[in-house]
Amino acid sequence: MVVQSLTLHDFRCFARAEFHPAPGLNLLSAPNASGKSSLLEAICVLLRLQSPRAGSLAEAVRHGRAGFSVAGRANDRALACHLSRKEGRKLFLDGLARQKSDDYLGLGLVSFFSNEDMELVRGTSSKRRRYLDFLGSQCDAGYLKNLRSYERALRSRNFLLKEGPHRGRELAAYDAPLITAGEYLARVRGMLCAELAPLVADAARAISPRGEDVTLQYAPSGTPDLAAALASAAPEERRLRQTVVGPHRDDVSLHLEGAEAGIFASEGQQRTLVLALRLAQASLIRARRGTPPVYLLDDIFGELDTERRRRLLAALPQDAQCILTTTTWQWLESAGDAMQWAILDGAIIPAS
Repeated sequence: MVVQSLTLHDFRCFARAEFHPAPGLNLLSAPNASGKSSLLEAICVLLRLQSPRAGSLAEAVRHGRAGFSVAGRANDRALACHLSRKEGRKLFLDGLARQKSDDYLGLGLVSFFSNEDMELVRGTSSKRRRYLDFLGSQCDAGYLKNLRSYERALRSRNFLLKEGPHRGRELAAYDAPLITAGEYLARVRGMLCAELAPLVADAARAISPRGEDVTLQYAPSGTPDLAAALASAAPEERRLRQTVVGPHRDDVSLHLEGAEAGIFASEGQQRTLVLALRLAQASLIRARRGTPPVYLLDDIFGELDTERRRRLLAALPQDAQCILTTTTWQWLESAGDAMQWAILDGAIIPAS
């Protein structure tokens, strides 16, 4: 997976900018608030139609503008995503408009690292579910379709539960799509976690000089039989007026040296774990899809000690495209064959 070019219009701080990253290692150094994070966000939007920084793509529209455009080439395919506040999203693949995103999303593969990843360890379960969903949508052909079906049924069901018990017959109509999609998601999530667990453990040992023992387990909110779980939870649903069992309440259990990582791990240990989660995510995408994703690492090196920086760089695969940002690379002994970039007056240029 290689991004060959990127062109931005009215995306975040960029009025217009172009970027032509090298196929291997790319190092981008620029001051804070110059657009480093926005550039990596734009690549993620181009490939996955999803922002790692915002819940809605509309948040990425440049201030005072009506919409944005993100276009480029990846693996010799032309991709474009145009977003207008009035007309919504328009997608183009090889110059042809696409009404649905399935074919478009079948191309792009991404693993995104950022400082906000600390929430994967010490944040709420929603952060870890989003991690699984981002992985599942790239590894399993039916995942995104079932996720959307589940979310639609869940929204409708919760609306009726809030209306009160007199909507019971209508409520039952949404049980079947909720159960079908929900059991699919739970099954795939369980398989993903089983495959992730040894990859996370290996990545943690590669990054940490201490070689801590890391374990990861899928933590579903109920039994595999979602229909039975819904029937058992009916009294509590009527009391709380919301759906209380299902994949929307799943979690991922993370332990370090046998203790819950979000509570007992140190800051350094937590950083090791989140990096291991992202490296494992990329490794699993590669195993499932037969090619490595694009690695996007957003300004994380300043938060790592020298040894972890060195070990993380060594853990990045030599045959993958990696785009790394930071305020300075002065700590780096040698950039090797890496292409170095800078941002000057809103333009992404080769560093001198």
